[in-house]
Amino acid sequence: MSAPTKTFKHVNYLWDDAKAAQLKGDEVALLLYRSNILGADLRITNYGGGNTSCKTMEKDPLTGKEVEVMWIKGSGGDIGTLTRSGLAGLYNDKLRSLENVYRGLEFEDEMVALFNHCIYDLDSKAPSIDTPLHGFLPFKHIDHLHPDAAIAIAASKDGEKITKELFKGQISWVPWQRPGFDLGLQLKQSLADNPGIRGIMLGGHGLFTWGDTAYDCYINSLEVIDMASEYLEQNYGKKRPVFGGQIIESLSPEKRKDQAAQLAPVLRGLASSYDRMVGHFTDDEKVLQFANSKDLERLAPLGTSCPDHFLRTKIRPLVLDLPKDADLSDKTAIKKQLEPYFQAYREMYAKYYNEHKRSNSPAMRDPNPVVIIWPGVGMFSFAKNKQTTRVASEFYINAINVMRGAEAISEYVALPLQEAFDIEYWLLEEAKLQRMPKEQPMSRKVALITGSAGGIGKAIADKLAAEGACVVITDIDEDRASAANKTYKRDVSTYAKMDVTNPESIKAAFKKACLEFGGVDVIVNSAGLAISKSITDTSEQDYDLLMDVLTKGQFLVSQAGVDILRAQGLGGDLVNIVSKNALVSGPNNVVYGSAKAAQAHMTRLLAAELGPEKIRVNTVNPDAVIEGSKIWEGKWAEGRAKAYGITVEELPAFYAKRTLLNEIIGTVDIANAVFAFTGGLLSKSTGNILNVDGGVAAAFVR
Repeated sequence: MSAPTKTFKHVNYLWDDAKAAQLKGDEVALLLYRSNILGADLRITNYGGGNTSCKTMEKDPLTGKEVEVMWIKGSGGDIGTLTRSGLAGLYNDKLRSLENVYRGLEFEDEMVALFNHCIYDLDSKAPSIDTPLHGFLPFKHIDHLHPDAAIAIAASKDGEKITKELFKGQISWVPWQRPGFDLGLQLKQSLADNPGIRGIMLGGHGLFTWGDTAYDCYINSLEVIDMASEYLEQNYGKKRPVFGGQIIESLSPEKRKDQAAQLAPVLRGLASSYDRMVGHFTDDEKVLQFANSKDLERLAPLGTSCPDHFLRTKIRPLVLDLPKDADLSDKTAIKKQLEPYFQAYREMYAKYYNEHKRSNSPAMRDPNPVVIIWPGVGMFSFAKNKQTTRVASEFYINAINVMRGAEAISEYVALPLQEAFDIEYWLLEEAKLQRMPKEQPMSRKVALITGSAGGIGKAIADKLAAEGACVVITDIDEDRASAANKTYKRDVSTYAKMDVTNPESIKAAFKKACLEFGGVDVIVNSAGLAISKSITDTSEQDYDLLMDVLTKGQFLVSQAGVDILRAQGLGGDLVNIVSKNALVSGPNNVVYGSAKAAQAHMTRLLAAELGPEKIRVNTVNPDAVIEGSKIWEGKWAEGRAKAYGITVEELPAFYAKRTLLNEIIGTVDIANAVFAFTGGLLSKSTGNILNVDGGVAAAFVR
C-alpha cells in the first residue's frame, strides 16, 4: 500500500487524529468512527450502502480462551450513522466452519439462518447477507463500499481490463454474483490467486478494501476511490460529449421550481394509485445533465447496476414526454395527459415481474414508478416517507454518476433483468420488509399548519409529526418559524414564512410544501389573534384586522390548499381551529366572536362542497388555552380578566372552574383533537365541531 496522504482530490479526508487517539485500543470504537466518516461522504457510499468490519481477540465466556470475533454492520444498517447497537459480533472460526455444511448456490438462503449460530455478542443486530464476504478475508479492518467512481468501472463493459490496468494488478476482479455465502468464498479464492493485493472489485457492485488498522483501511479506501475518480475525470468528454451532449436546455432555476411545484401534486396522485406516497424534487446539475442529454432515451431504460441502487429506485425511471415549459394551469388536463405514461409503466413493471418471477417469489409490489425524470426541469421521487424518497433520489443520482463514468471509459452495462429481479424479490429481502415496524397513523401524510411556530399550532405540528406525518411549519415571523423547524429531525419538517392575509405568501408556502414533500394532505388553520373590547372601544381597524386574519385568512389558505388536494385526487383534511366563542356570547367580544362564528360556519359550508371529493372539513373549538399562546399575552388577557372582574393571574383557575370537568386546557389537548380528525379513526366524519373546553354547557352544539 502506498504511503498515507491527507490530500485527496475527489473525496473528503475526515480523519481526526485527536479523536482517533482518544479511541486508541478500542478497535470496535475505531470501526464505528471510520464507518461514520466514510458514510459522511456520498461520493464514497450512500445511505444504507456498503458494509464495514473489524476483527478483535476476545475472551470466550464459556471457555475463557481467546477467540477471534468479527464485528460487522448488521442487517439494514447505515455506516454513516452506525452505533454499537447496530453491529453484529460473531465467532469468526464458527462462521468460516459453515463452509463444511454449505450445499452450493441453490441453497444460499439457508446459510443466513446459520449465521445466528455464530453469534458471540448476544446483543448483536441480525447479521447481514454480507457477513461471509468479510469473514473469509483475513484482514483486521475491511471496507465494502459503493463509491460511484468504482461502480462506474465495475459496471462498464471493459471493467475487468480497466481495473487491472489502472491499479496495476493491485485490485483483483470478481465477476457479478449476488451477495451471499458463495461470494464470500469467491473473495477468499481471489485473494489466494492474487496474494499481496490491496482490494477487490466486484463486477457491477462495488469495492472491497482493507488494512491492518482502522486508519490504514481508511486511507487505502480513499486512495483507491480517488484513483478511480481521477481516471474518470481524465476521460469525461474525451471520446464524445458527456451523455452524447445536451439536446435541450434547462429552464432557469426559479422557473424549474415553479414548474415542479405545480406538477408535483399531479404526479403524487398518479404515483399513489396503490398507496399514498411522499415526494421529493431535485434539479441537481448532474440530474439535468442526464435528463437533457441525447443518451437519456438509451440509458434510462437499461436500469441500474448496483443492487442498492435499484432496490430503492426500482429497475428504471419514468421519463416524462412533457415540454419543460408546459402550461400546467389546468391540472385535470395535465393529469389526463400523463395517465397513459403511468399506465404504461405499471404494465411494463407487471411484465417484468411475470417474466422473471420464481415459483416462490413474493407477490408483486406497487408497480408505480419511484423515480420520475422531467427533461429541462429535474427529477421527482415518490416513496412511503420523506427519508425513503430522498434516499431514492440520492441513489438515482449515484446511478447517473455510474452511467456517466462507465460511458466515459467504456460502455455502461446494467445487470441482466433476471439478476435484478432475483435481488428485488429475494426472499431474504422480503423477510426484511416484513420485519419493519408497522407504519404510524399519519405516515405518508403531509400537514401544513398555519401559525405553527408556537402555541397551539406548534403543539399540533408536534403531535402530527410524532404520529408519522411530515409537517410544514408556517408563521408570519420567519425567524420563529425557522427556530420551530429546527426542533424536528431531518426529513420530518420544513418551514415557510406565511402571512395568511397575503395570497402570494400563501402560494409560496404551499409551493415549498410541494417541492419538499410532493403536496399536502392536511391543512390546519391555526393562525390567529384576539382583541377584547366593547363595541364602543372597537375601531374599524380592529374589525378589519380580526376579520382579515381569522376569516379571510382561513378562506385564502383553504382555497389554496384545496387546489392542491384536488390536483392529487387523494382526498384530504381541512381542520379549522376556531373557538368556543363561535358558539357562546360573551362581553367585550363582538368582532372576535363574530369572526370565529364565521370560521365555524365556513367549515360547514366547505364540508358540504368538498365532501364528494373525499375532502373532510372539521372544526376544533378550544377555550382558554393560555399555555404558550401569544394571544394571551398583553391586552387580550387583560381585557378578558377585566370582563370577568378578576386579575390576569387568576384567569387559568377561573376558566377551569367554570367547566364541567374543572380542567385547565393545554395546547396538547387541541393537538389531540386535530389528530382525532386526521389520524384515521374519524375518516368518515366531516362538517363536525369538536369542543375541547373542559365542558362548557353554553357551548354544546346541540
